[in-house]
Amino acid sequence: MNKKQKTIKKLESIAEKIRLNFSAKDTAREKALRLSREIIRHSANTIRAAHRREYDEAKRLLKSAASSAQELNREIEDSQSEMVYSGFIHDAQKEFAEASITLSLINSEPIPDPEKLNVSYPAYLNGMGEATGELRRYILDSLRRNDFSRCEELLSTMDEIYAMLVTMDFPDAITYGLRRTTDTVRGILEKTRGDLTMALRQKELEEKLGSITKK
Repeated sequence: MNKKQKTIKKLESIAEKIRLNFSAKDTAREKALRLSREIIRHSANTIRAAHRREYDEAKRLLKSAASSAQELNREIEDSQSEMVYSGFIHDAQKEFAEASITLSLINSEPIPDPEKLNVSYPAYLNGMGEATGELRRYILDSLRRNDFSRCEELLSTMDEIYAMLVTMDFPDAITYGLRRTTDTVRGILEKTRGDLTMALRQKELEEKLGSITKK
C-alpha cells in the first residue's frame, strides 16, 4: 500500500468514526425533541385541567409529563452530549416546572423543589415566574365566580415569588433570561393586586348597600 492509499484509508477511517458519532447524536436529538414536545403538551394540558377544576385529570397529565421528563433526562445522560444546554431542553423543563408549581399552589400543596422535578435551576425559576400568570388567571376566574376564599392567599404567594426572583440578580447567560421573566411577574402582580382590591371594595360596598336595604 503506497502513501496515497494509506492517506485515503486513514481519512475514510476518521470520516466513518465522526459519521457514527454524528449519527448517534442526531438520533438522540430527535428522540429528545419528541420527548420535549410531549412534556410541553402534557404540561399545558395539566394547567388547562387545573383551571377547569379537574384536579384528578390534572394530576394524571402531570404524571405523564413527569414520565417523559424522566425519560428525557436519561436520554441526556446516556448521550453525554451538549443537548443539556439546548434551548428546547430548557423550554420543556420550564413548562414542566410551571405546571408542577401551578398545580401544587392551586391545590394548597407544598411547592416541589427543582431536585424533585429534576430540572435545571434556570428552568425552575423561569417556570415559577410563569406560574404567577396562571395564578392570576385562577384568581380572576375565582372573582368571576364571586369566590374570594383564596384570592388574597394566592396574591400573597405571588408576592413571595416575586420577592424571591428579584434577588436572583445574575447575568442572563446563567439564568436564561430570568430578569425579563421577573419584570413580567412584577407587572402581573401589580395588575392582579389592583383587580383584587377593586373587587374587594365592590364586594364591601354591595354588602353595605345590602345591609341598608334590609333595614
